[in-house]
Amino acid sequence: MQEIKCPNCGEVFQVDESGYNKIAQQVRDQEFAKEIDRREKELQAKQDKELALIRLREEKEHTDDLTKKEAEIAAREQTIAALQAQLKAGETEKNLAVSEAMEKKNREFSQEAKAHSEKLLQKEAEIADRDRRITELQAKLSAGETAMKLAVAEAVEKKNEELSQKTAEIADLRGELKSKETENRLHEQSIKEQYEDKLRLKDEQLEYYKDFKARQSTKMIGESLEQHCLAQFNSLRMTAFPNAYFEKDNDARTGSKGDFIYRECSEDGTEFISVMFEMKNEADTTATKHKNEDFFKELDKDRREKGCEYAILVSLLEIDNELYNNGIVDVSYKYPKMYVIRPQFFIPMITLLRNAAANSLQYRRELQMVRNQQVDILHFEENMNAFKEGFARNYRIASEKFATAIEEIDKTIDHLQKTKAALLSSENNLRLANNKADELSIKKLTKNAPSVKAMFDELKQET
Repeated sequence: MQEIKCPNCGEVFQVDESGYNKIAQQVRDQEFAKEIDRREKELQAKQDKELALIRLREEKEHTDDLTKKEAEIAAREQTIAALQAQLKAGETEKNLAVSEAMEKKNREFSQEAKAHSEKLLQKEAEIADRDRRITELQAKLSAGETAMKLAVAEAVEKKNEELSQKTAEIADLRGELKSKETENRLHEQSIKEQYEDKLRLKDEQLEYYKDFKARQSTKMIGESLEQHCLAQFNSLRMTAFPNAYFEKDNDARTGSKGDFIYRECSEDGTEFISVMFEMKNEADTTATKHKNEDFFKELDKDRREKGCEYAILVSLLEIDNELYNNGIVDVSYKYPKMYVIRPQFFIPMITLLRNAAANSLQYRRELQMVRNQQVDILHFEENMNAFKEGFARNYRIASEKFATAIEEIDKTIDHLQKTKAALLSSENNLRLANNKADELSIKKLTKNAPSVKAMFDELKQET
């Protein structure tokens, strides 16, 4: 039994555990509802501000376009007025030129008449000729006036055509301006619809998470997210991932383990992607709130120990953090190839990584082929080095044996030389002995022995 004190009257009363849980549930539901209302109001206010800013921006652009078009129309009207003024000035100048020419001719004629009044009779022929010339000049003058009138008429007609063209251009510009206004209204309407769709999606997500957490029991909080992701994957396993492996990580020999391991191989058995998944969730009433960063180090350790390429944390922690609510969060600046996602991005994330790895499969095969070639080259180099070392050893031993044999031959040759010298010396001594034997005679033997010589002489005489 627990005691609860009323904050208004101060009365203390006792409630059992179920009653206390009901009161806590009511308070939690009210706070959650207030939080949802507050978030909805904030989102609505943010949307209204953005729509107001967009509307102000569009109105400013529209006003700027109108001002620009009005300035262009005013400039063109000023140009038309200037052209009309120039046309009127041309007509006035023409009339003044004709009047001046007539006055000049009349003035010349009067001066000549006064100067030659006394010679009028004598100069009749000259006067007639002069009259003829005056008639020609008048004809030319009238012809010039006609040509000038025609030119003026052509100029006026040309100016009228230009004016009509300018009027048509002004009408086209006004039509473009109206189409621009219509386009701006349609663009504003489409932006409003997009924001309404985004707001509706956020409302749906809030309702989904609210319903998702409301349906969870205390014991199922840790496992429900895993079951949810497993059910999502199994619903698409045979159609989208027929060659994939996605099972619980039950190997805890290293002291820790992740939740799921995803692996996929190509048709020839080459693995081209592997992902270590960790799912984290907690109840709203948990006293100590965990953060996503608390699990990065352990997840990276599990990824490296299990030989996976990527590490993904599927988390419902920090539910109010906009960083993790916006979509896929890359945290590879802390740990390599690690991402944090919400459950709704579970299948899209697998698809993105799998498609990227599948596209690089050919490059992996080529890289593996190059590595195999490098291994073959390494083995070839090792074999060649072994052959070179064996050949060098055998050559060294053979060289040593050959040197020993040459040394022994040299010794034998030296011995034979000594033997040859001894034999040659013996031959010389034998030759000398033979010569001495050939030169031996009784006379020489008895040269210094007179008694023996006498005996030999006696024997010689007896014979």
